[in-house]
Amino acid sequence: MPGNEDGGSKGLTPRVVDELCAVTYVEDYLDCIESLPDDLQRNVSQLREIDAQFQEVMKEIEESQERYLNESDPIVRRRKLIQIQRGLVKSQELGDEKLQLVSAMVDMVENRARQLDEDQRNLDAGKDTDHPPEIIKPEQPPERNNKRSRRQRSHEKREAQDKDIPSDNPKPVKKKKRSKAKAEKQREERESSPSELAIDPNEPRYCLCNQVSYGEMIGCDNEECEIEWFHFDCVGLHNKPKGKWYCPKCRGDKATERGPGIDKKSHGHDTDEKKKRGGNR
Repeated sequence: MPGNEDGGSKGLTPRVVDELCAVTYVEDYLDCIESLPDDLQRNVSQLREIDAQFQEVMKEIEESQERYLNESDPIVRRRKLIQIQRGLVKSQELGDEKLQLVSAMVDMVENRARQLDEDQRNLDAGKDTDHPPEIIKPEQPPERNNKRSRRQRSHEKREAQDKDIPSDNPKPVKKKKRSKAKAEKQREERESSPSELAIDPNEPRYCLCNQVSYGEMIGCDNEECEIEWFHFDCVGLHNKPKGKWYCPKCRGDKATERGPGIDKKSHGHDTDEKKKRGGNR
């Protein structure tokens, strides 16, 4: 019949749809993995630069220590002692920078792993759905050998499929495709915040916000601090402070201790508490 021939030419079987989803997953996987070595290489290069500075500082400390031990003049000995102290402070700052870079590399790898796990779960969920095949009109672009043309070809096919899907269908087959620019943008958003990712419930929590480790973090120099590590944004930091740093809890800073999520109601509650304390006096 003419109607059957027309439907057969336009329809895609569930197997073809699954293959398209699998191709999309592989391309997203390659996008994620290919950019990871470059990002890690930048951090490794910074680690080498910081380590070179650290070695120079340690050499200066050793020279100042040797002169301090061999010098009999108290004024000169005091100057050398000050130089040693400054060198130790500088070496501690460089060590903290190295720890931050290593932590950022660990977060980067974990975020990419979560992203790939989520993509795989979405792919498996798409295979388990029992939706009827969609009526689509796939295009036939020219064959090319490079990777960019292959991705563009898949993207054009999925755009044609989305246009031809009937509006009364409640749950169309999910087809994931991101252009490279969009993938980069979403990857940056995932690295800056863990809210969009599936977070492991067993992963340790830090900071006043009681969230997992992400972005830039700073450690409290109080050895008895219960939290230890804090996000820059939650404690109002933009750059790493020089010298020792103590968290709002250890400083007794109650305004910052509640974290960035404080609202007007809590502010009014603090005002009432102050009035009560004034009346008790």
